[in-house]
Amino acid sequence: VQLQASGGGLVQAGGSLQLSCAASGTFVSIKFMSWYRQAPGTQRELVAGITREGTINYGDSVEGRFTISRDDFKNTMYLQMDSLKSDDTAIYYCYVEVYYSDVRGDPAELTSWGKGTQVTVSS
Repeated sequence: VQLQASGGGLVQAGGSLQLSCAASGTFVSIKFMSWYRQAPGTQRELVAGITREGTINYGDSVEGRFTISRDDFKNTMYLQMDSLKSDDTAIYYCYVEVYYSDVRGDPAELTSWGKGTQVTVSS
């Protein structure tokens, strides 16, 4: 599974950005999609995640400011980021869990990480 993230950039505090993550490759369906981020000197942290059924969870620091969504027809996930703060500066990574059929035709799961997109919020 290949993931292509886009939409990062430089924005002033209080502004907005929308990230996209498109999945491609051979799989049956996408089970779970999520965004993580990592700032210099910190551990990677969960920003938001969304299941195939539409269950959503957010990290405490972004609750109420960020909105995650997915378009299963396009195999794409979005992260709308509003009221951005300097603390949101980080590399944002998309992560997915997919269902696929293995060589015997049995159901299996696979995970994949995207390469990341830089988000910089200036104060």
